Amino acid sequence: MKKSDVSVKRLRLVVRGAVQGVGFRPFVYRLAKRFGLTGWVINATDGVYIEVEGREDILKDFERAIVEEKPPVSFIQAIERSWLERVGYTEFTIRKSEEEGEKTVLILPDIATCKDCMVEVFDPKDRRYRYPFTNCTNCGPRFTIIESLPYDRPNTTMKIFKMCEACSREYEDPSDRRFHAQPNACPVCGPQVELWDHGGRVKKIGDDAMREAVKLLKDGKILAVKGLGGFHVMVDPFSVKSVELLRKRKPRKEKPYALMFPDLETVKKHCYVTEREEEELTSPVAPILLLRKREESNIPDIVAPGNPYLGVMLPYTPLHHILLKDLGKPVIATSGNLSDEPIITDEREAIQRLKNVVDLFLVHTRPIKRHADDSIERVLGNRTVILRRARGLAPFPIRVKMSLQRVLAFGGHLKNTFALGIGENVFISQHIGDLETRESLKVFLREIEDFRRLFDFDPEVLACDMHPRYLSSQIAQEMAEREGIPLVKVQHHHAHLVSCMVENDVEEAILGITWDGTGYGLDGTVWGGEFLFGDFSEFKRVAHFRTFPLLGGDKAIKEPRRVALGLLFEIYQDGVFEEFPSLKEHFTEEERRVFLNALKAKVNTPLTSSVGRMFDAVASILGVRQRITFEGQAAMELEFRAMRTDGGPIFPYELKGKEPVVIDWWPLIHALIEERKKGTPVELLARGFHRTLAHIIKDVALSLGSKRVALTGGVFQNVVLIKETEDLLLREGIQVITHQRVPPNDGGISLGQAVVAGVKMKQMD
Repeated sequence: MKKSDVSVKRLRLVVRGAVQGVGFRPFVYRLAKRFGLTGWVINATDGVYIEVEGREDILKDFERAIVEEKPPVSFIQAIERSWLERVGYTEFTIRKSEEEGEKTVLILPDIATCKDCMVEVFDPKDRRYRYPFTNCTNCGPRFTIIESLPYDRPNTTMKIFKMCEACSREYEDPSDRRFHAQPNACPVCGPQVELWDHGGRVKKIGDDAMREAVKLLKDGKILAVKGLGGFHVMVDPFSVKSVELLRKRKPRKEKPYALMFPDLETVKKHCYVTEREEEELTSPVAPILLLRKREESNIPDIVAPGNPYLGVMLPYTPLHHILLKDLGKPVIATSGNLSDEPIITDEREAIQRLKNVVDLFLVHTRPIKRHADDSIERVLGNRTVILRRARGLAPFPIRVKMSLQRVLAFGGHLKNTFALGIGENVFISQHIGDLETRESLKVFLREIEDFRRLFDFDPEVLACDMHPRYLSSQIAQEMAEREGIPLVKVQHHHAHLVSCMVENDVEEAILGITWDGTGYGLDGTVWGGEFLFGDFSEFKRVAHFRTFPLLGGDKAIKEPRRVALGLLFEIYQDGVFEEFPSLKEHFTEEERRVFLNALKAKVNTPLTSSVGRMFDAVASILGVRQRITFEGQAAMELEFRAMRTDGGPIFPYELKGKEPVVIDWWPLIHALIEERKKGTPVELLARGFHRTLAHIIKDVALSLGSKRVALTGGVFQNVVLIKETEDLLLREGIQVITHQRVPPNDGGISLGQAVVAGVKMKQMD
């Protein structure tokens, strides 16, 4: 290229998005070589910078090819373009990364093993044969190993492993798919697997450890297995005694266990799998997917007691692929933790906390920087509902149509996530869980500090739930006072609504049906059956369910019988047990006396409008469930009963008053009780309850003249209710928006909090 050639120009591109850890620089390098261009590419904390020199028409083709041919797991949010005078580059190079500047690059989630790596892992002639940490630029760990930006090996937990000669050659070879693959490793130079006993003594190493682990699982032993984002506890689901022992040790009485299957064919032998479900199951996210169990499946009921669904996932790392292929059958793979605690990531901690749960530990020497539970999804038609957003999805951001101040949103109390609002992106943390234990709270605080350091983030505004007793809200309040940062308290259901609006690109005010178990209400009652009309900054409560007393407050959440008693007391008062005698059998004589006195004196009996609690009450009244052993169990079992039929009556109800309209549930409950006395099957009554709720939504929407509604809150994890509601509303010409990228449950409210706080602070400027 002659310096005097005036047709030669220099093009500078700044590519922003998920462009690190996906082979983007090697891709640009090969593309530049193909087009015969000179210049360089570099990782920076805010994206990938490219400078290329060549003819203008070729440079335009080069930029177009970047967009059209980008690596499959990358995501381009924006490209900034500048035309500059040429400087006379003589070759194209990958420059050393820059670590200065604002950290706005998108960190990619962990990616399931690609097909090319799988071929190598099971090829006896390949040097990575049966190597559990095989990866390339198209797959492998990202979020769980990165320590700081930019994404380069010295900034990951892989820095302690020096690449051997063969791996270094791959890393430096532009034609190799491991060119600049940061976690690149092999059996010679990379992490190793070890089998430990309870004292941390090494019993086996390498492939011997893997083979011994398989033998132990086949013998019915319970193993703790260190994976990508933490430990799984694994056991053979066909060994009923072993599963019973695990349920006793963990303890986990009835909550379903997830299963990891060796391959898709085995999944199909045990579950019904639609085309859409197959796509999700085999995607780079590789989530736990809820699938209908086949009647002929021989997986014991103890795995998911009374549940027509199985939580199913495929292996997503070479370690899992090797284990499952050798086993040749599914294995229970549940989170490696104690009940209500976060997943464990460190092997020494695993020994301390799981020593009374498992028999042996299959560990490895690659450190996990941060935990990531398995994501959980459910397919409804052609749409995916995310129930837990973690591995494979976090911390990929939700993009908003405005530039937010730097917002730190603390989320809720159950199914907690927090979020950082930076510019037009809201980065939602991985699933933290319920903030019920000291361990959970410790992880919550640690992960917030980790995100702040990773993104070099100093918040300008904080956001939290209005509930004064939520630990997340208390921590937000303390931080606001300590650091002098403004705090915006966001009503729980408003956060739900805004979360749904943001991910559907809806900005104007909309009617939101926000139904869940509990949320702090503005009138001092416990909300949960709300119709809100609102936008990003404000809302009106335009309708809600008639309130009833919640006997024992939070205690009622674990005892549907208490919820039913409070609901029926609202109508029958002292005569509740005489009018509904079958309720008596669920209470002792002493309980009946004490509970009635509490209801009459209004002691620890807060009023609630919650539809989630109505599900509990109906489950109790229909004899489905009186006590639960895990959250949402009664509502789930009522949904499963409803799935067994397409029929069911539409029960009566009344809409009273205006703004807010009060939905009187008593005609519904009374009719349901009368039908039960007649011997109408529980399945028909459960379906009728779901259908009636859908009709209530339709009638309220029509009465308010709404042409578009949002369905949000934990109740809308229920696929029967969603389908019944959508079918009704669409027939009336009403558009429906639902969650697809964040959970409808409390795992999604940090997004809503961040946007509400950001918008309110802007309005105050």
